[in-house]
Amino acid sequence: MGNFLAGKVIAVTGAGRGIGRAVALAAANEGAKVVVNDYGVSIDGGEPASEIAESVVKDIQAAGGEAVAVADDISTMAGGQRVVDVAQTEFGRLDGAVCVAGILRERMLFNMSEEEWDPVIATHLKGTFTVFRAASALMRKQGTGTLIGFTSGNHQGSVSQANYASAKGGIISLVRSAALGLHKYGVTANAIAPVARTRMSANVPVELTEIGEPEDVAALVVYLLSERAREEKITGQVYTIAGPKIAVWAQPRELRAGYADGGWTPSKIADFLPGTVGTDPMPMLAQLEAMAEAAARKARPNA
Repeated sequence: MGNFLAGKVIAVTGAGRGIGRAVALAAANEGAKVVVNDYGVSIDGGEPASEIAESVVKDIQAAGGEAVAVADDISTMAGGQRVVDVAQTEFGRLDGAVCVAGILRERMLFNMSEEEWDPVIATHLKGTFTVFRAASALMRKQGTGTLIGFTSGNHQGSVSQANYASAKGGIISLVRSAALGLHKYGVTANAIAPVARTRMSANVPVELTEIGEPEDVAALVVYLLSERAREEKITGQVYTIAGPKIAVWAQPRELRAGYADGGWTPSKIADFLPGTVGTDPMPMLAQLEAMAEAAARKARPNA
């Protein structure tokens, strides 16, 4: 066992499988006491089972670590609060909260139902909020702590997962808001957009040329939870980790602006906007167009 997180108490949601499980095990292996949260549902959010979280706790204990299971649904305020309450009751404090829990319900936007939208937003975005809300209240009193949210490259947009992409974009804004609002209390907040082999990535319709394992992601999480990251004052950042690659995403900022004399009219904007302000190209749209063109070429009969 290492000591990168010696003496720390870390809570991990979605810790029963995949990346969450790898994070829980890695944190424990680096000396942390771990609150293992997992509602134990299938990938579409059904069939909850508490045994999922308990099995990870047993693995940690078998390796000589300390852990406790919480099977509550973190899409509820009570569930998020319980994760933090258990950490405080069992271990006396909470140094890090890592929100990995998520589900998928894939559907094109024009066919998506409320029943396919609400649970995805609730699990990813609200589930991050409920834990962050409860954890930040405790960390503020402690004068220290780290929050880590999980986003995705799909925060740029998605062809058939508008619910998932919207939640992941919201998590980035939530993380940045936490970084700004909690900075003076000694609390940091960051987000990770992982690319790793999991139940969810198995459903990605395109081939991922850069992809790693859950353990790669766990290594980055451990670092961001550590005092080494706090010494570097890392907060409000979004990182991608994909196997051997680590990347940082740009902060939102204006690219170009223009000004006109007098008030705007539709005609004045039509003459002004395209040539002066312009657009910012959408990489994913360009990729889709390239894929469509490749498919069309393949379908053409030989000349």
